[in-house]
Amino acid sequence: MPKSMQRIVTGHDSEGKSVVTHEGMPPTVVELQHAPGTVFYELWNTQSTPASVDNGDDPTRTPLMLPPPKNGTRVRVVEIPPDTEELLKHGAARIKEAFKEVGDAHASTVTDESPHPLMHRTESIDFGFVLEGEIVLVLDREERLLKQGDVVIQRGTNHAWANRSTKPCRMAFILVDGEFAK
Repeated sequence: MPKSMQRIVTGHDSEGKSVVTHEGMPPTVVELQHAPGTVFYELWNTQSTPASVDNGDDPTRTPLMLPPPKNGTRVRVVEIPPDTEELLKHGAARIKEAFKEVGDAHASTVTDESPHPLMHRTESIDFGFVLEGEIVLVLDREERLLKQGDVVIQRGTNHAWANRSTKPCRMAFILVDGEFAK
């Protein structure tokens, strides 16, 4: 069951005064069927740069998508459960289905030689903040343990998140659309 979360969005009233326009749980909260315990809380996204600053509709009332929109951003919180023996032994065989659930089947880069079954790569700059718990950033050639309060700046590299603890890890992500250097 997803944890409750308060999301407060501000805007302006008809007189131009600041007000709260949305309050409560994010409207898009998805637990992945093919990665049980992994929950995405979609907080906000922008469709362009510079972003339109207006009282428009809530942009998160759409199907779940891993990458940010072209020239846009995506802000989310993700709960990552502890790795299981099942995931580590057989996860690679079904991981493409999990990436399909987040709208980006091509992000998965897992092969028989991959260091973790959740290896993936996106054409974006991702800022990841560990809010609760701990997580291991798995790269092609090395790993780093991240604990509560730590931040990672992911620059389009092949990676996975391995939760080797006994408790879920909660991370906040800001994804910014990018282009791979040529």
